[in-house]
Amino acid sequence: MSGKVVASNKKAYHDYFIDMTYECGMVLKGPEVKSMRGGKVQLKDGYAKIKDGEVFLYNIHISPYTHTTYDLPDPERVRKLLLTRQEIKKLIGKVQEKGFALVPLKIYFKANGKAKLELGLCRGKKLHDKRETLKKKEGNRDMERALRRD
Repeated sequence: MSGKVVASNKKAYHDYFIDMTYECGMVLKGPEVKSMRGGKVQLKDGYAKIKDGEVFLYNIHISPYTHTTYDLPDPERVRKLLLTRQEIKKLIGKVQEKGFALVPLKIYFKANGKAKLELGLCRGKKLHDKRETLKKKEGNRDMERALRRD
C-alpha cells in the first residue's frame, strides 16, 4: 500500500483477526471521488458480500460533494468492488467457512490517482480476545515509555 490514506476502519482492527488483505478498486462516480479526496468517508459499519460472482460493498458512507452541478449519488449506495476472478474464487471458499467476514480496512489513493480499498478477510474476536489484545498494547506502551526514560 502506498499513497494518501483517506479513511481507515480502526474498529475492524479491534473487533476482528485479519487473516488476509486484498487491494481492490471500486466503481465510483465523479462526485464521490472528489468527496473522498476531501476525506469525507466513513468505513465504520461497512462490510462486503459476494453475490453472483461479484463483490459488493455495503454501508460505506461517502458524503455528497457540495460543488457538483448534477444529481448527487446516494451516500450509502451499494458499490461494486473490482477483484480478479481468482481472488473472488478464493474469497468465496473462505467466506463459506464459519466465522469469516469481508471487512473494508482502508481507503487510499495510489500515486497514479486511483482510489483503492484494502479489503480484509477477517475472523471475529471474542470478548476475551479483545481484552488480551488491549493488555498486549498496554504492555508494549509501558515498555516503550520505560525505554524512553532510560
